[in-house]
Amino acid sequence: MNVTGLELIPVRASERTVWLIVRLSTDEGLTGLGEASDAFGFANTTRQDALRMEAELREMFTQVKGVSPADIEAFARVVAPVGVLGGLVSATAASAIEQALWDLAGQALAVPAYQLLGPKVRDTLPVYANINRASKPRTPEGFANTARRAVADGFRAIKAATFDGYQSQTADEGIACMFAIREAVGPDVEVMVDCHAFFDVPLAVEVARRLEPCNLSWYEEPVLPEETEATLEIRKSIRQKMAGGELLFGVQGFQALCQSRAVHLIMPDVKHCGGLLELTRIAAMAESYGVQVAPHNPSGPVATAASVHVCAVLPNFHSLELQWGEADWRADLLMPTEEFVNGTIRVSERPGFGVRLNDRLAVAHAI
Repeated sequence: MNVTGLELIPVRASERTVWLIVRLSTDEGLTGLGEASDAFGFANTTRQDALRMEAELREMFTQVKGVSPADIEAFARVVAPVGVLGGLVSATAASAIEQALWDLAGQALAVPAYQLLGPKVRDTLPVYANINRASKPRTPEGFANTARRAVADGFRAIKAATFDGYQSQTADEGIACMFAIREAVGPDVEVMVDCHAFFDVPLAVEVARRLEPCNLSWYEEPVLPEETEATLEIRKSIRQKMAGGELLFGVQGFQALCQSRAVHLIMPDVKHCGGLLELTRIAAMAESYGVQVAPHNPSGPVATAASVHVCAVLPNFHSLELQWGEADWRADLLMPTEEFVNGTIRVSERPGFGVRLNDRLAVAHAI
């Protein structure tokens, strides 16, 4: 079996978000899915962005066209320098193709993708609801109402980025939103905050100390994760656990954070870090330093399906992110439908990632 074709399928999930679904095809009729979303920052993903991603994908596709989908290691070696030097778009394109290769390889061998990565250590994964995009208005009341709905949907852990737009608000407003979330969900639901690197060290420490009554499960990226010394200084100055690393690529990208123990949890994203194989290597390196893995995944259902298979084999896995409430038809974009039960998702035993794209729905929401 050889890889013969590549297709990019942009799906409009919200006014801000476009899921960029990648589909590889083979000469034996199998297709494999990957996802290349969220490579263009906080701004709305445009048609021009999708075209830029497609050009990047087609350039990398030359490395897999006409070869076996099982030859993932060779592809990873070739594109690794591109992922390091080419920036986030290149890293995301490489990761999307790598995901689709695993989906194809599992199907070709009639086994779930996780079996190709290592022994499964769990049947279900704890998932937390990122309520950031679903919270409207972005006020204490808006965040509180969204948090209540996520808990009513069965989720036992909630995350929000209440400091987004920090330049147009004060830290007081973001702090008030986090207190409103905690009050809304009660003491038994985990609450986390993503600071999106809006702070410097003094302000990060001040905000963390003011948030101590919220009993946060983690305090995420108050400064850029590449700023290892600053991140470590913050970690040593606060009581909350620290998390970060959502856009880093490869083992090398996460090495300093783990080796210095600047964070308690790293957050490699299967869309950006190099894909499933590289994520297993990142996790193994992190485990040697006693660091847990909570993959970043504010993504569409394809990236979630891929993440589930790699998380199933990670001994130091903590929890997986879900972008909750973004599109009410999200679950139906895949067949069988995506399903969360009491804040968990079951690892599929079907070949590959165990899902196919609902083309009718994808076309209905195409950009």
